[in-house]
Amino acid sequence: MKQSILIFSQAMELGGVERSLLGLLDAIDYDRYDVDLFLMRHSGELMPYLNPNAKLLPEIPQYASLAVPMTLLLKRGQFGVLSGRLKGKLAARSFDKRHPSDKPSVTALTYSHKYTLHSMPQISDKTYDLAISFLTPHYFTRERVNAKKYAAWIHTDYTALTFDRSAELAMWEGYDAICGVSEQASQSFRTAFQELSEKVCTIENILPKELICRQAEEPQTDMPADGAIRLLSVGRFCDAKNFDNVPDICRRLAEDGLNVKWYLIGYGGDEPLIRRKIAEAGMQDRVIILGKRGNPYPYMRACDLYVQPSRYEGKAVTVREAQLLGKPVVITDYATSGSQLEDGVDGVIVPMDNAGCAAGIAALLRDPARMRVLSENCAKRDYTNSAEIEKIYALMED
Repeated sequence: MKQSILIFSQAMELGGVERSLLGLLDAIDYDRYDVDLFLMRHSGELMPYLNPNAKLLPEIPQYASLAVPMTLLLKRGQFGVLSGRLKGKLAARSFDKRHPSDKPSVTALTYSHKYTLHSMPQISDKTYDLAISFLTPHYFTRERVNAKKYAAWIHTDYTALTFDRSAELAMWEGYDAICGVSEQASQSFRTAFQELSEKVCTIENILPKELICRQAEEPQTDMPADGAIRLLSVGRFCDAKNFDNVPDICRRLAEDGLNVKWYLIGYGGDEPLIRRKIAEAGMQDRVIILGKRGNPYPYMRACDLYVQPSRYEGKAVTVREAQLLGKPVVITDYATSGSQLEDGVDGVIVPMDNAGCAAGIAALLRDPARMRVLSENCAKRDYTNSAEIEKIYALMED
């Protein structure tokens, strides 16, 4: 008899977490395991790429309602969810006011789930061998799924965030396994929650290589070979990705005599900030926002250098995707950068500050032989992490 797995996530919008979920679903042996997938919202550009062997459970209105305007909840009569969201919003505002910090806060997101939990129905009437909550917050999977074992994923560096420790601790305590996507992401979590250390393990992101390579062959016309060195960064336009500093870094490269164009693929709330920084740096002709792209891989294939200038990461999926496509990669020295790549072998780690970052990129661009060695080393390595699926199977055996 097959064992059964339930995987819970939010939607299939464009993002590294969502692409790693595709990789996980493709890696599962469906001859041995039955898999149900529950998404809070059946939306996002990556929905068509879900593995058909995984059974997509029906969307449930209460869960989908966490992403709609509150006025719509009033019209739909979802007063319980509306009340919970309002309470969560006010509580998060109060918490953040009492705990001012330069670190970005995840309290609003955590509280939106915490305070609406009582209005959320059971997801399935089955009892699973393993229930996986793939994206935080992790209240719903633990409380609205029946399972013999529960596992929750860590996709970020917890030491870089502001959060309500007591609320988060109560949320994580219900899980049998807490899985970081890199060793340093796991370690940062242990630092934040020492009492949960024994539950923490590392399960790397699994990448869907066949899909990536197939999509990389599709044409693109937005990054022409016009003689400029083409840099590329892909990610959400948010504080973590640090794209707001790209215009100043690019300005320094241009002033250093390098003919570069830096392309940004993504979307998010920081776009007006990034555009303002582009204008302030006078980089309108060199920093080009391509916006949302359902398929970023032709751009990765076309670029000369992939750059991840993040302030913090758990493990950037886009970096691994660029390496999988044989591209030289530069990342900043965020706290978990050491588990992202092998510095000088399959990528280069440069300083976080703009001057140091620009200097590191410039030195690499002026060394074509070194760029070629980085690409060759990437081509020799397996970045799919397909063997990581065995660790997930083992969670059911422990």
